Amino acid sequence: MNRVRTNDRRRSGEGPRRSTRSTGRPQNSGRRPAAAPQGEFALPKTVTPALPAVEAFAELDMPDRLLAALGTEGVTVPFPIQAATLPNSLAGRDVLGRGRTGSGKTLAFGLALLARTAGKRAEPRRPLSLVLVPTRELAQQVTDALTPYARAVGLRSATVVGGMSIGRQAGALRSGAELVVATPGRLKDLIDRGDCHLGDVTITVLDEADQMTDMGFMPQVTALLDQVRPEGQRMLFSATLDRNVDRLVRRYLTDPVVHSVDPSAGAVTTMEHHVLHVHDEDKQRTTVEIAAREGRVIMFLDTKHRVDRLVKHLLKSGVRAAGLHGGKSQPQRTRTLTQFKEGQVTALVATNVAARGIHVDNLDLVVNVDPPGDHKDYLHRGGRTARAGESGSVVTLVTPDQRREMTRLMSLAGITPQVTPVRSGEAELSRITGAQAPSGVPVVIAVPVVERPRRAASGAGSSSRGRRGRSGQGRGGQGAGGAQSRTAAQPRTGGSGGGQGRAVQGRPTGEAPRRRPRRQSAGGSAA
Repeated sequence: MNRVRTNDRRRSGEGPRRSTRSTGRPQNSGRRPAAAPQGEFALPKTVTPALPAVEAFAELDMPDRLLAALGTEGVTVPFPIQAATLPNSLAGRDVLGRGRTGSGKTLAFGLALLARTAGKRAEPRRPLSLVLVPTRELAQQVTDALTPYARAVGLRSATVVGGMSIGRQAGALRSGAELVVATPGRLKDLIDRGDCHLGDVTITVLDEADQMTDMGFMPQVTALLDQVRPEGQRMLFSATLDRNVDRLVRRYLTDPVVHSVDPSAGAVTTMEHHVLHVHDEDKQRTTVEIAAREGRVIMFLDTKHRVDRLVKHLLKSGVRAAGLHGGKSQPQRTRTLTQFKEGQVTALVATNVAARGIHVDNLDLVVNVDPPGDHKDYLHRGGRTARAGESGSVVTLVTPDQRREMTRLMSLAGITPQVTPVRSGEAELSRITGAQAPSGVPVVIAVPVVERPRRAASGAGSSSRGRRGRSGQGRGGQGAGGAQSRTAAQPRTGGSGGGQGRAVQGRPTGEAPRRRPRRQSAGGSAA
C-alpha cells in the first residue's frame, strides 16, 4: 500500500539536538527527569476499518515455517494483543497498540515484521526492518524472543546497543542484517560512522515509546524515523500511552489501527498490590528480612549508590544478592541477570534500569524499597511479576513522610492497594512477603569465568600472531563478526605496525613474542 506521509521533515538549519556523549543514553546527570505530562491523549481516529481479531495463529497469513516455529516454541494460542493487532499489521497497516507489560507485545509486532520481511535479503549496512527500544536489557529480550522465529524464515538480525563492542556491531551490519534491534544512541553512532543506513527500512517499530520520550530520546528517535522510508509501515507499542507520545503518533503514523487491550493503569487481576507502612528506623531491617525470603525477589531503589550499599549489607547478612544499575558494564549486567534467573542470586537489587524489558519466569514478588517517582514507573516495576497470566505481588515500603505522595501515585495508577502497618519480625510481614530472619553468615557471589576464544596455532602463521597493523588483521578481522580474530583483549607489543619481517627486540626474526598476562582493572572483569 503506497501512502504519502507528511513527516514534517526538519527545516533547513534545524536538526535534532545531539548528545555530546556516545554512550547510547541521554545525559541526565543522575537526576530524575522532570515529571511528564499526565493523562491520556486523544487517540487518533481510524479512517479505514480494522480487520477483526483472530482466535488462532493458523488463521493468519504467515509463512508455514513461522507457524511451525510457533508450535516448536510452545506458543499455541495468541494473547489478546496479538490476536487483535496481527491481522492488521500483517496487512501492512500502521498500528498503535497498548498492552500491559508481559502481555505479549513483542510477538505482536515481531511476527508481523518477520512475516513481511521473509524472503528478502538486506544489502550490507542497509537493514530492512528496525525495532527501537529504550534500554539494552529490553533490546536483548526482544532479540532473544524473535531469534528462533527469524532463524525459521532465514532472516539475519543484529542487536545494536551501548556498552558493547561497536566494532562487532558494525561488523554484523556489514555482513548484512534484515532486522536491527537498537537503542537510539548507539544506532545514531553507527549511522554517523557510515556503518548503517536506514534508507531501505520499510518496517519500523517503537517499543516502550513512552519511556523513550521520558528518558529524553525524542530528538534522536525523530531523527532516526526521518531516515527510514516515508511510505513504510510504522508500529508503536507500549504498556502506557500518554500525551508524551502524542507527537510521535501524529507525526509518523498514518491512519493507524488502534488497539488498547488494557487500560493505561495496567490493572492485572493476578497481581496483588501492598503498601506497607514502616518506620524509618526499622526500614532497613524490614528490607533485609524480605530479601532473605525463600524464593527470588526484585528490589527497586532510586540510585545506584543506594543499590550498592544495600547489596553489600545483604551479602554480609547472608542473603545472596547482586546489584543491577546503569553504572555497571553490559557484561556485568548480563552475568547478574543470568545468575538471578538461574537461582545463584535470590535478591536482585536494581534501579529503574531493570523496570522494563526483563522477563524472569516464576517471579512472584517485586519490592519498591524506594517508592517510584511516578505511576508509570510503578506499573513497569510491578510488571516484572504476574506476567503472562502468572500471579505475583508488588510491595512498596512507605515511611510516614511518603504516605501522602504514595496515595496520589496509586490513584494515578488506578490501583487500590492493601495498606498494612508492619514491623520487622512480625507475622504479618512474613504473611505478605515471606520475610524471615537472615542467616547472618556472610556470603560471596562467585563471578563466573568466561573463557576467551583461543587463537588456533598454525605452524607458519605463528610468526605473526599478536602483531597489529598488518593488512586485514585489524579490528574485526576474519571469522564470524570478527569475534575470534579480535585482538582488543591482547596487549600491544613492540612489533606493532612494524611489518612481518621486523624483529622484536631480544628475539630472532619470525619468533612469536611472549606475552605477559593481562592485568584486570579493579573496576570490572576482563571476562
